[in-house]
Amino acid sequence: MSKLLQIGFLVFPGMTQLDMTGPLQVFSSVPGAKVHLIWKRIEPLASDSILTIIPTITLADCPQLDVICVPGGYGTDDLMADDEVLNFLRKQAEHTHYLTAVCTGSLVLAAAGLLHGYRAATHWSAVDALSIFAGVTVSRERVCVDRNRITGGGITAGIDLGLTVVAKLTDRTTAQAVQLRMEYNPAPPFNAGSPETAPVEVVALLNEQTSKARIRRIELAKQAATRAHG
Repeated sequence: MSKLLQIGFLVFPGMTQLDMTGPLQVFSSVPGAKVHLIWKRIEPLASDSILTIIPTITLADCPQLDVICVPGGYGTDDLMADDEVLNFLRKQAEHTHYLTAVCTGSLVLAAAGLLHGYRAATHWSAVDALSIFAGVTVSRERVCVDRNRITGGGITAGIDLGLTVVAKLTDRTTAQAVQLRMEYNPAPPFNAGSPETAPVEVVALLNEQTSKARIRRIELAKQAATRAHG
């Protein structure tokens, strides 16, 4: 590559760590790439699991990025109304090569008005929330590519998204070499990775477990959509 690639992940309290660490592992394997973990302050951030994430740079000090990625998790609910974060994304989007998101990170891009006129993917449980934003066409693709907006479905789709972006930044061979290095060769023990293939009782169980959180997200998405589109 002719220049250092600046790649940044927005990190925040309540994020789903695999949304970030999956594509992080992919991007960190690319020669000539500098990866940043970005937040308002340099302080430990609790993810939605036991893992704590420490940012490497602040929003204020972040350079212009070639790629920016917004992971998901229930922490995105608050980000949809966080003007400091939304303004940062809008400013970066003016010159970034690829604006990306994994899982419910798409809701944050939509709240910033950055998916208006684009197709975008998200976690299957957040499709209703993403569809609230005017001008966004919801995709059920695992990785949705619409010009320089690249968005992924839930959590594990972040690895696929990372490889897709690497192929665009470099070439197919480089992306395949990264995949081989990671031995990314999924063979899940169950065919239950989407609501279309999972047993009916499993889908019902998960819907019941997340119903309150999904209702709250819908309300916050409505508020964010009103702010984004007046």
